[in-house]
Amino acid sequence: MFWRMVRGALFRQKGKMLMVAFTVALGASLATAMLNVMLDVGDKVNQELKTYGANINVLPRGASLLDDLYGVSDGEGVSDKYLTEAELGNIKTIFWAFNIVDFTPYLNVRARLVQAAAALAASSAGGGGDVRLVGTWFKHHLELPTGEELDTGMRNLKSWWDVRGRWIGDDDVNAVMAGESVAQKYGLDLGDKVLLQTATGSREFTVEGIFSAGGNEDEEFYMPLSSAQYLADRPGLVSRVEVSALTTPDNELSRRAAQDPKSLSIKEWETWYCTAYVSAICYQIDEVITDSVSKPVRQVAESEGAILEKTQLLMLLITILSLAGSALGISNLVTASVMERAAEIGLLKAVGAYDAPISALVLAEIIITGILGGAAGYFAGLGFAQIIGHSVFGSAIDIKPVVIPVVAVLVFLVTMAGSIPSIRLLLSLRPAEVLHGR
Repeated sequence: MFWRMVRGALFRQKGKMLMVAFTVALGASLATAMLNVMLDVGDKVNQELKTYGANINVLPRGASLLDDLYGVSDGEGVSDKYLTEAELGNIKTIFWAFNIVDFTPYLNVRARLVQAAAALAASSAGGGGDVRLVGTWFKHHLELPTGEELDTGMRNLKSWWDVRGRWIGDDDVNAVMAGESVAQKYGLDLGDKVLLQTATGSREFTVEGIFSAGGNEDEEFYMPLSSAQYLADRPGLVSRVEVSALTTPDNELSRRAAQDPKSLSIKEWETWYCTAYVSAICYQIDEVITDSVSKPVRQVAESEGAILEKTQLLMLLITILSLAGSALGISNLVTASVMERAAEIGLLKAVGAYDAPISALVLAEIIITGILGGAAGYFAGLGFAQIIGHSVFGSAIDIKPVVIPVVAVLVFLVTMAGSIPSIRLLLSLRPAEVLHGR
């Protein structure tokens, strides 16, 4: 009898029930889309930010100490400490190997640019001068100790550089790329020959590319790592390594660990080590690279965390507001339905029906409608999430199964919250007044 009454009420008021279902579906779809995007946005935002450079610097221990104590940065010619190129593949063997997006080494060399072309002879600099050379990987094919293979290097790490000419490759041992500032200083153009000379060697190079990076890099020449190692007489050595890694925003635990990992309890240490904090990734890199000190680039790391937190907060607020709007819509629709059915409800009370069964009848109608609307809204929300992913991040959003029970609970709570005013109205109805039209 109860379910016959529920079914009859649903069909008699199908217009209002469809509106309730639509309101629930709208709230559920926005909640589903926002929650899926919010749970996946960390990787998406990090991937976007990775196109703007590295967030970890790996230095030799001695060079790092000079930098900390005296502010002597890498490449000043003071430190004779180096890292071993052969160990760099170990970076992709740490616990968070899959979070390492790209990395590339650098070898800094002081050299003298010797007149080697007509363009140099005509330059205002008089044809020569001291310059900074940087050897690096441009697109290096690396065979890892795990048996995997990887292509990494500066072309991915510095993808925003504005390059005129072409990016050179690791096999172009007689080619260089000149920064815009140094090219203007010495009157260099594409195709020009330059003779670069150090105390231990010299070689003539062809300028194959001129780049604008917007920083100190514009005053440097970039060349394959092997060429820089030859000129510096440092075979198999590098000055530093830049690493781009996907990281989790810092919190109190990660900041404590960054100061002193030994101060953590065993449980805290395990939590920190097994979470992709930038300090944990730095610690793990130091474990696999001999005599190295890894330092996060704080401006980049903290900006990532701040952007991620604000993005997630915005999506959470959108979810809350959409659900609140759904609850208000449900409240208005169900209250109007109860008012229309006042005579029916008054008659039920007059023949002896108690408030509880009548309330259960109305709630059953709303819950059934909410379930149908919530199911439709969930699948619509998956579509909205993919639209957001492709339009904002250029890739699909991973569907998170945990969202299903969360949305189900939210739909139930919103439906119940929207039903409270109508139930209060139902309980306040007096049969005598209703049946007499008052």
